[in-house]
Amino acid sequence: MPDGPRYDDDFYAWTQYQADVLRAMRRADNRLDREHLAEEIADLGKSERNAVRSQIRRIVEHLLKLACSPSEAPRYSWMRSIAEARAALRDEMSPTLRRDAETMLPSLYRDGRRQAALGLQEHGDHDAAALLPMLCPYTLDQIADDEWYPDPSAN
Repeated sequence: MPDGPRYDDDFYAWTQYQADVLRAMRRADNRLDREHLAEEIADLGKSERNAVRSQIRRIVEHLLKLACSPSEAPRYSWMRSIAEARAALRDEMSPTLRRDAETMLPSLYRDGRRQAALGLQEHGDHDAAALLPMLCPYTLDQIADDEWYPDPSAN
């Protein structure tokens, strides 16, 4: 792509490409603070990436609680949190960020698993915390799917 990624198609990829272009520009006009401007543009993209990663961690945390906890009272609260995170994920996900999420899924899962374990233990649900799978049992498609939830009877 000679002009790089399109802003409307993949914001994250666009920010990274534009930052690289700014850094590569000749210094003919010294009024433009290219390096700081490039860093700010790159950081905008990193903020999008971090938001996607954060939503995935949040969804994983609550999917695990739904799958492993016998508690009835907080189930709808967890489902509401998942629904909110999935909506935000849908707004933020781009093809480049999806590839990043696929690559980072094992790490994002470990973080979400740790949060789920701490939350379950905080409420005295130590047995459920011990049941949390060590490896991610979910695909990125399941994590992002508005209609998918784990079957608690599978545990």
